[in-house]
Amino acid sequence: MGRQDLGRGTRPALPLYTADERLRRDASPWTLVQGVLAPLQFAIFLVSLGLVLRTLLTGEGAAAAQASVVVKTLALYAIMITGSIWEKDVFGRYLFAPAFYWEDMVSMLVLALHTAYLAALTTGALGERGLLLLALAAYATYVVNAGQFVLKLRAARLQGGSALHPAGALS
Repeated sequence: MGRQDLGRGTRPALPLYTADERLRRDASPWTLVQGVLAPLQFAIFLVSLGLVLRTLLTGEGAAAAQASVVVKTLALYAIMITGSIWEKDVFGRYLFAPAFYWEDMVSMLVLALHTAYLAALTTGALGERGLLLLALAAYATYVVNAGQFVLKLRAARLQGGSALHPAGALS
C-alpha cells in the first residue's frame, strides 16, 4: 500500500520509503530489533490467546492467563518504544510519520487497551471474566494492527526493499 491515495482514481502510489529513508532504515540497528521483537511478540500473543480462551471456556488457569497478558503487554511496550526510536531514525519523528500514520493510530488503541488491562488488573476494577474479555478486545486490535504492518512489509518488499520494517507494526 504505502503512501497512496486509496479510492482517488488511478493515481500511482508513492513509494513507502524515499531513497534516503531506505538507506536510514537499512542502517538503523532498530530495524533488526523490530524484526526480532515482532515474531517474538506474536508467539507470546498466540500462547496467551490460548490461555485466555482456555480460562474463558473451562474456568481453569486464570492466574496463568492473566500473567500471560501481562507478559504480552510488556512485549508490546518494548516493541512500541523501540519502534518509535526506529521511526525517528528513519523518518525523523518518533510517531505518526506519514508512511506509518494509520498503523501508529491503531497502535495507540492497542496500547490503550493493553494498558487498561494492567490498570484493571492492578486496581481490581474488573473481575476475572471482565479482565479476560478486555484482553480479548486488546488482542483483536493487535491482530488488526499486525495485519496493517504485514501489508506494509509486503508493500516495501514489492517496492524493492527487502529489509525488515518496524513492527510497532506488530504491536
